[in-house]
Amino acid sequence: MSADEGKEFNSIFDGKTLKGWRKAPETSYEPWSVKDGVIRGVGEENRLVYLVYSGDENLKSFELKFRYKMVTKGNTGVEVRTRIDKTGKRPFEGYHADLGHVGIGPGVLGAWDFHFGSGTRKEFPCQRGTSLVIDAKGNGKHGKIKDAIKITEIKEHDWNDCRIVAKGNFFQLWINDKLSSEFTDNMSEGRLESGFIGLQLHDRGMVVEFKDLFLKKL
Repeated sequence: MSADEGKEFNSIFDGKTLKGWRKAPETSYEPWSVKDGVIRGVGEENRLVYLVYSGDENLKSFELKFRYKMVTKGNTGVEVRTRIDKTGKRPFEGYHADLGHVGIGPGVLGAWDFHFGSGTRKEFPCQRGTSLVIDAKGNGKHGKIKDAIKITEIKEHDWNDCRIVAKGNFFQLWINDKLSSEFTDNMSEGRLESGFIGLQLHDRGMVVEFKDLFLKKL
């Protein structure tokens, strides 16, 4: 057993309150609530609203496990190594594990997105089934993942098990125990080395739920 395997997962959601979490940016309504051990997000005023894990907002290498359910159609996901976007292009910049509803578009559900500040770095596609390597000069090379999860194996309007691995410059998204997408970022300039985790509400009128959130630092 490796040292990483010997470390334990710790719960980061108490199942009753949003203690240890904060909404961002500030809104005039409460988009996030807790009921029956579930975090529920409802999109209303703002197009992009996040629920940020405030227990450690400078996370580097870690593994995150959780379950999520799209109650309605919409777009959601988890931002990792996230920080304020000082260029103003977005509220935040970070690496984004996309968990949008299957109706959003081919390959989007289970993809990695890159949310960088304006003019800082190229944002490569890394759709479901893709293994992406970004070299030291910022060029991208795409490959295919053998036995990657298929769209039919991701449940609509029901619970899916997810695992996000961020270890150094290597990132993976697993859904229902199958690898969905991964990338390696070898470009040191502009690479996100640490930051916070944020659950995303993307669209007005959408509803998404999260539960059983566990974190292991690597």
